[in-house]
This record gives sequence, structure tokens and C-alpha cells, in this order.
Amino acid sequence: MKTNLLFVLLSGVVVSVGGCSLPINTLETQRPNPQTQNPINTPIAAPAPPPIFQSSGDPNFVVKVVQKVGPAVVRIDAARTIMSRSPDEFSDPFFRRFFGDLPSRSRPRVERGSGSGFIISGNGQILTNSHVVNGADVVTVRLKDGRTFDGRVLGEDPITDVAVIKIDANNLPTIPLGNSEVLQPGEPVIAIGNPLGLDNTVTSGIISATGRSSSAIGASDKRVDYIQTDAAINPGNSGGPLLNARGEVIGMNTAILQGAQGLGFAIPINTAQRIGKELIANGKVDHPYLGIQMVTLTPELKERIEDRLGLNVTSDRGVLLIDVVPSSPAAAAGLREGDVIQSINNQSVANIEEVQKLVENSKIGIPLQLQIQRNGQTQQVAVRPAPLPIQREG
Repeated sequence: MKTNLLFVLLSGVVVSVGGCSLPINTLETQRPNPQTQNPINTPIAAPAPPPIFQSSGDPNFVVKVVQKVGPAVVRIDAARTIMSRSPDEFSDPFFRRFFGDLPSRSRPRVERGSGSGFIISGNGQILTNSHVVNGADVVTVRLKDGRTFDGRVLGEDPITDVAVIKIDANNLPTIPLGNSEVLQPGEPVIAIGNPLGLDNTVTSGIISATGRSSSAIGASDKRVDYIQTDAAINPGNSGGPLLNARGEVIGMNTAILQGAQGLGFAIPINTAQRIGKELIANGKVDHPYLGIQMVTLTPELKERIEDRLGLNVTSDRGVLLIDVVPSSPAAAAGLREGDVIQSINNQSVANIEEVQKLVENSKIGIPLQLQIQRNGQTQQVAVRPAPLPIQREG
């Protein structure tokens, strides 16, 4: 299925069943001390690390962040060999009159691309996007100080677009990681990367929104709730850090919408860090999988489906199954086209995003209890998630 999403390096709703829930910590305001004039806002959770600076009243706050963490942002060059069909002069009708149809020839071709990344450990572990290094035969990492290293892919996860690579070096500069669960729209952010081959480029803006579902931005094959920013992101920024005013990474820049301006998206750092740890430990990440395609049901959609597909849908609300993959966990459990999911593990669901989050947060092999409506009857169905089959590029 074609989409208008352009992944920043290798550029190129019905949703297949993911995403992660990002709760927001609340703040509790203390009563003012009678001897003071200003109340103090105190977080319920542990206090945040002391900021490198305060952005308010400091016109050079971006400069200070870049000076502090810029050396830990790297350029990643990747090359992979693909077989492509070479132009064949004998395909011209003039030559075909004499030689007939000759078999086409495939030749190896090297495809190159550049992206960004950031160092998370002094011994050379680097976070970047999966699509930056997917299928790469050669990965080269260049530091801001000019040093170049061969990179080794420790693991990649196309479902969240996160990868970890390793270089043989020690005592490297690193970037502190922040907490993407407490982000608020309007906060200032800074992006550092290598767009269009222009190394060490800095842009700034604000957080435009949080919790953008993958389906909302046209990336239904991903399982991420994205941070939206208006900081300029261009091809080559993929895998670079999105930073807060303390110089902490709060997201990994990953995608733009083709033809749009001021619409960039980043993977929340809590998601990238969780996936990165699994990749370092196991070299892969298994995501729960049911094997269904679904749409959010509305009265208008119900009417069109009944007219065009002939499905007998009796509910006006819920999540409608329009396809069940053969031999999948959903098929084994007896789910059918036309079933309407109303709750999962006693949690009501009203749209596909809620189903995705509950499935992504489930455990492989542990049954999910689905309440469905089928032909006007309410039924309980237990579905045991399996590891998501992943088709890799190349």
C-alpha cells in the first residue's frame, strides 16, 4: 500500500495490528511558605537533572546545547549491493526485429545513503534509524572531530525504525537521555544531524504535538506514537537527536511528510531506548502479532461496508475486522471478517489506535481476552499473540 510518508533517508485508514502508551507525569503544587512570596512547583517523580542552562531569558541557549552535545552526534554512511535490471539496448523495437526477445540481464548495483546517529555509550554504541542501515553491506561512522570508524550493526527493528550500531572506540563523548513521557506541546527543541550531506547542521523549533499515531501520519506498518515538531528535518537527519532545553535527547528524528513544511516526526526516546536495549541484548525485538486488518467503525462506514462488501455489521461503534490473515493467531482463535472488537482484557476499545497499543503492550504467548460482536451476538474469544513476522528489505 502506497503512503505519502517519506522516510528521511531511503525514501521510498486500514491498519494491520502496535504503538506504545506514553503516560504523562503530573505535577503537584506545594502551598507557599508564609516566609516566601512565590510558590514552588515540585514534581511527584524524582527531580530532573540540573539543566545545562535555562532557555528563558538566554538568547544563546541553542548555542550552549550544541557546544555541549554536538560532538556526540555522528554521520552514518551506508552502502548496500542490490541486483538491478540494466538498460538493454536490444529492447529497442529496431533491434528486436533482428534478434527477437532476449533474456533480461541483472547486474549488481551499489546503493548509498547517509543518515545521522548519536553516541549513547563511551565504548561506541550508537542509536540510529533502522532504515539508515537496513541491508547495508558497509557502514561507516564519522565523528565531528573527523575520525572515521567501521560500524557493525548490533541489531535493527523495522517495526519501530530503531537500530544500534557499534564502533571500536573508547572514551567517546555521549549525549544524556531525557524522558519523553513528560513532554508538552510548545516546549523548545533542537535537532542536530546531517541533512542532504551538510554535516553538523542545527535547527530549532518547538514540540508541535505528542502521541501522533503511526496511522495518523501514514506509516501504518510502524508501531510508534511519534513526537511532532516544526524544527526543520530533511533527508539525512534520520537517526539524529531531537534535544530539549537541557541538552537531553527526547526523540530520534525519523520522518517527514512529503510536500509538507514544518511537519517533522521523531521516535520518543523512551521507545528508542527500550528497543535499543533489546537489540543490544538479543540482536532483535519480537512484537506481538494477531494477524488482523481493521478499521474504526462509524455509522457512515458501517453503511458503506454493508453496501459494498455485504458484511452484516450490527454495531455502530468499535473496531471492525475487514481481514483475518490465514494461519495467524486470530484465525486459529476463530476470528472472522465482520467481527467488531469491543474490548480487550476488559478494556473497552473505540478505535484502531487503542487496539494497537493493547496488543503491542501484551506478551507473546499469553492469551488476550477479546469481547466481540458477531451477527448481533456478543462473544468472548481468546487470542494468543505470536511473534510478528518481519519481511526485511534487500
